[in-house]
Amino acid sequence: MKSELHVVTGAFGYSGKYIAHRLLEAGHSVRTITSRQSRPDYFGGRVERRPLDFRNHAQLVDSLTGAKVLYNTYWVRFNHSTFTHSEAVDNTLRLFEAAKEAGVERVVHVSITNPSEDSPLEYFSGKGRLERALKESGLSYAILRPTVLFGMEDILINNMAWVLRRFPIVGVFGDGSYRLQPIYVDDLARLAVEQGALKTNTTINAIGPETFTYRELLAAIGRAIGTERLIVGIPPWLGHLSGIVIGRMVGDVIITREEIAGLMADLLYVDDKPAGTTRLTDWMREHAATLGVSYASELARRR
Repeated sequence: MKSELHVVTGAFGYSGKYIAHRLLEAGHSVRTITSRQSRPDYFGGRVERRPLDFRNHAQLVDSLTGAKVLYNTYWVRFNHSTFTHSEAVDNTLRLFEAAKEAGVERVVHVSITNPSEDSPLEYFSGKGRLERALKESGLSYAILRPTVLFGMEDILINNMAWVLRRFPIVGVFGDGSYRLQPIYVDDLARLAVEQGALKTNTTINAIGPETFTYRELLAAIGRAIGTERLIVGIPPWLGHLSGIVIGRMVGDVIITREEIAGLMADLLYVDDKPAGTTRLTDWMREHAATLGVSYASELARRR
């Protein structure tokens, strides 16, 4: 098979790293555009690094020229003094424009379940706007809509385990009946690379094979690590306040009001067949000895 050039945003990050590994295994040449030039090289020099500057259009076009497929994993989880959802939308639109000008044949774009431009939540409205822009761009596309990712570098599942290991009582927002369908990060990477090889425009709910309520997920994590706790329902405002207090202890943002609202609105659930095959309950049992032992910081990862 002839080697093709594939470009991954953030191949030294989380999901981008797994996509890059899959592409290398398939025999492709891989280039990453990343703002983190000092990050350790997980690939032994096999992935070419290019600087990521969304304001430098010519540089973006040059970095994408010759690429058959662009895999876009770039996004921000919440608004912060150094990054915002609106900036992430603008930056991604610039990336799509550069990809079209560079002659990229296909874009595999990571979105979120239930995006909507009409959503009052910026995360979901921003993702909705980007999906529309990609569909209207004229580029061949595959849009993947995961909910929660899990894997060795995971933040959410790991930090839920971290809380369970340290506090005798754990709260859920409201009754905890809202649902999640976590997908293994390498299952998402496999799906991304499969879709990169196709030409048909498609949108896929990239969900895992298990569905949990938030309360059930906490209980399942507790069982996996051998630390079952009393789980109680608390008002969302109190849960957010608790997150702020713990966040100050660890120097991070634990959870935002918007994330709580998205959870409680059941936006991390869809009625669809699973795209992933790896069960979170199996994965947690295999990694119980290390899951949640150390806190995983979102802000530290971005720095």
